[in-house]
Amino acid sequence: MKIKFVIALVIGVLATNVTTANEHVQTWIEANVPGMMREAKMPGFAIAVVQDGETIYAEGFGARDPAKGLPATPDTLFGIGSITKSFVAISILQLAEQGKLDLDDPIAKHIPFELGLPGKPIKIRHFLSHSPGFPSLATSSVLLRRGLGEDTGVPMTSADDFFRYVNGAKDEIVFDPGEHFFYNNAAWRMLGAIVQKVSGTPFHVYVTQNVIRPLGMERTTFNTDELFADPDHLIPHRQGDNGPEPTSFPYPNPNNVGDFSFLSAAGGISSSVNEMTRYLNMLIEQGRHEGRQLVPRRAMQEMQSAHIREPDSYYGVNAYGFGLGITPDFLGEKMVEHGGSIVVSTAQMSFIADRNVGVIMMDNSAGMDYGTIAQSVLAILIGKKPSDVVPAFGVRERMQRLEGHYAVYEGLESLDIVKERGMLYLKNDDDLTPLIPSSADYRGSDFYLLNEGRKTPVEFRFGDDGAELVMIGRYVYRKK
Repeated sequence: MKIKFVIALVIGVLATNVTTANEHVQTWIEANVPGMMREAKMPGFAIAVVQDGETIYAEGFGARDPAKGLPATPDTLFGIGSITKSFVAISILQLAEQGKLDLDDPIAKHIPFELGLPGKPIKIRHFLSHSPGFPSLATSSVLLRRGLGEDTGVPMTSADDFFRYVNGAKDEIVFDPGEHFFYNNAAWRMLGAIVQKVSGTPFHVYVTQNVIRPLGMERTTFNTDELFADPDHLIPHRQGDNGPEPTSFPYPNPNNVGDFSFLSAAGGISSSVNEMTRYLNMLIEQGRHEGRQLVPRRAMQEMQSAHIREPDSYYGVNAYGFGLGITPDFLGEKMVEHGGSIVVSTAQMSFIADRNVGVIMMDNSAGMDYGTIAQSVLAILIGKKPSDVVPAFGVRERMQRLEGHYAVYEGLESLDIVKERGMLYLKNDDDLTPLIPSSADYRGSDFYLLNEGRKTPVEFRFGDDGAELVMIGRYVYRKK
């Protein structure tokens, strides 16, 4: 009897903890996301949160189609952008497990790739970690802008065009392979070409048959005809001077581009947050889904391990695995994530595998602060208060203390301190001048203006409610 009572008590406590986490997540999201959408001028947004293999929260906000008043839902299909890269990585790891390729194979073994330094071949693992030694070749600028009706003048309509363009960049190599992180969409398109060549199947067909459908993701697709035939799909929007404007979808239907199907490898999948929870849980469970190992656990662990260092983040060291970003010390936990944007739709997934928690978000334009949302949700799920531990909140709060209208004695001279594009600016009439902080986290009171190499000191004085005055040169401006 005592054993049964203890088991029941433990189950009750666990259920209460899950319920509490669910309530806290819902409260935080619904208190913060609408304001963030207003700030970003975002038409529609969807989010889902998972814990211990279950979806504990899923909701849509705003409109997937503002013109028709159709709401965004957790089932709305959006473009997931570069999250597609992790699907490509899994495909490569599957083919490696089958013995059809090796991660240490030179890229040139499989496709007509000609870049490299003598005796230092660029290998598949270098492409998987964005470390081939050459920078971005802007292939997405060519392809996405063309899809949006802008012609760059660069011919890139076939696989031959693509490889001519890439192989013309022989002078672009600036590091040895594996030495430096350069986010590189061209590399991932070539990984897609390798999947296509080695499997003998069009790239998008292989990924659909071997990664997407085995997870039960029936609406997730590369096929843009299927996307827009679905009754719950996004209307793509591009941010313009007057806010978001409806536009075309930048990726073509890969069924219509012949052997250039692999152009979609950099970011061509469309999905919903509800379907992506299946994918998210598979990643959290190290490649396992409903009793089946989609990719070997050891390969998934390598995919989620740091292979090249990226620029540091709020949380110190930042790195890249294979198709996934790694933050080794996010509040004492390893956070794995990836975002993606195709200009007209943006997405991000983040998870902590050791805690069995994750979040996936999508929208139908660009500009939402997904990092703060993801970090806040994960913080709640590991028992922390976002405003205490997510640095972006402190930075924003300190910036807000400085914003406002300031004037000198009798109001004869005035200026505004405004926040634009994540920075503070001094606005005088229509001129914006960057206000550069002495401390990147805005903790100090000392700033400066920079003009042709000359620094002009700017110093704030504070009262209880924020900045009271600012001293610039000969003037003291008081906040009005």
